[in-house]
Amino acid sequence: MKASETDRPHPRKPWLRWLKRGVTLLFFVLVGGLLFSMARNVDWPEVATTLRGYSPLVLVAGVGITAASYTAFSSYDLLGKRYTGHGLPARQVLQLAFVCYAFNLNLGAWVGSLAMRYRLYTRLGLGVGTVTRILSISLIANWLGYMILAGVVFSFRLLELPKNWEIGATGLQFIGFGLLTVSFAYLAACRFSKRRAWHVRGHEIVLPPLRLALMQAALGAANWTLMATLIYLLLPPGLFFPSILGILLISAVAGVITHIPAGLGVLEAVFLALLQHQVAKSEILAALIGYRAIYFLLPLAVACLMYLILERQGQEHKRENAKQDG
Repeated sequence: MKASETDRPHPRKPWLRWLKRGVTLLFFVLVGGLLFSMARNVDWPEVATTLRGYSPLVLVAGVGITAASYTAFSSYDLLGKRYTGHGLPARQVLQLAFVCYAFNLNLGAWVGSLAMRYRLYTRLGLGVGTVTRILSISLIANWLGYMILAGVVFSFRLLELPKNWEIGATGLQFIGFGLLTVSFAYLAACRFSKRRAWHVRGHEIVLPPLRLALMQAALGAANWTLMATLIYLLLPPGLFFPSILGILLISAVAGVITHIPAGLGVLEAVFLALLQHQVAKSEILAALIGYRAIYFLLPLAVACLMYLILERQGQEHKRENAKQDG
């Protein structure tokens, strides 16, 4: 279903304008407070010491892997553009998705994935229904790629678990089979389902064609693989890459369950529990500090600048609409 770029309402009542300004102010205060709190909790001297322990070549490679991962994630929203048919330029979509991903990782999904995405897209002229469909495509792409990778790693017992781990290889294997079943069921529905549309809370969700669903799976899997590649690069050599990928996937679910922004402490706890029988704790923690600096903090600094640019573009779009309406 094609989306209209002008399908959002234009409130005229004064109290609605003041309400919107109040919500905007609250949003900026919330984001600023979260950024300040996060910055206070970062041990900056330890981050600097850890990064100095890596060679320049490793750091440059890490930045390149991070850029590739963010490009893959931002491309989810290009699929959303194709899915909805909205007219925003691809460059602007990639910038917006990059900003939302960086804030999502550091401040949590409610700020990055939801609040910021709705705010930026609607300020650029898209309606709430269109943004909801973009968000649905993005979320499915991310977790479809996750389920396929986790399904393969768990089903084929590629994760080298400690002997005393409670779930065990067999339990993970059954989970892997389940994840693959759900993934292929979604792809089969995209190919064969006769019913293509559902209505959820007044929004129409249309099942994408198989080709777009396969692109969702490919981009999602690429993003998760690149994230694991960065951690693998920062860890000591000689480890089994699928095992590192599997640990990252487990830690991601643990982070979602705990609702802790950036998964602070959760990522470290999972990696220590599942990898300390192969690598010293100090080396694991050093690698994860480097990972957070390169994959979380560096993109966030860039995203803050890009966010200001997008806000200015949104303000210009708002002025243009006001002139046309006047």
